[in-house]
Amino acid sequence: MNVLIIDNYDSFTYNLVHMVEALTGKQVTVARNDEISLDAIEPFDKILLSPGPGIPSEAGSLKAIIERFAPAKSILGVCLGMQAIAEVFGGRLENMGKVVHGFADDVLVGEPHDRIFAGMPNTFRAGRYHSWVVSKSELPASLRVTATNSEGLVMAISHSSFDVRGVQFHPESVLTQHGLAMIANWLDSPTSGGVVLPAKGSRSFDFDGISFGLTC
Repeated sequence: MNVLIIDNYDSFTYNLVHMVEALTGKQVTVARNDEISLDAIEPFDKILLSPGPGIPSEAGSLKAIIERFAPAKSILGVCLGMQAIAEVFGGRLENMGKVVHGFADDVLVGEPHDRIFAGMPNTFRAGRYHSWVVSKSELPASLRVTATNSEGLVMAISHSSFDVRGVQFHPESVLTQHGLAMIANWLDSPTSGGVVLPAKGSRSFDFDGISFGLTC
């Protein structure tokens, strides 16, 4: 399994890197959204799109990466990454009129059988850091809402045909419960060779907040 993380110039990117490397035991490749060619992405099996500032159209080749590889590769978008997925497939973003930064919110899972939420409770706390949100009313038929918050804002989406998913919250934040489990669920697929999640309560990981030196 070869994992590529697209860095959208965000301070959270290496939190995600540390999580993936700890779960897989392998070094992952990190490339900024304007410093890698589409052809160079071909050898990778999975692509993780990091959070980032601004909007998807300002994020280098982010949308082009999704357009080219969504039919063939497993993609997970976080925050800006999810917003880019929505736009590529015809969705629209809405400005919330405020910025939430480091806000712990309840996420309500609407599709517990979606791979990323496997084995998780239907409600958990998650860290939000954004001012834009995917419009629920203008979501294309190819995308499903798999989680919301109590106000009905879209917190997770999944493509109906491709192995493409996104979360608006930050699974790598210390404010997010079960964030490590979500990343492990995404990594663990029939072609991945399997991912063994460390036992809850082990010294390696704390499921309610990653405890191996990650920062927000």
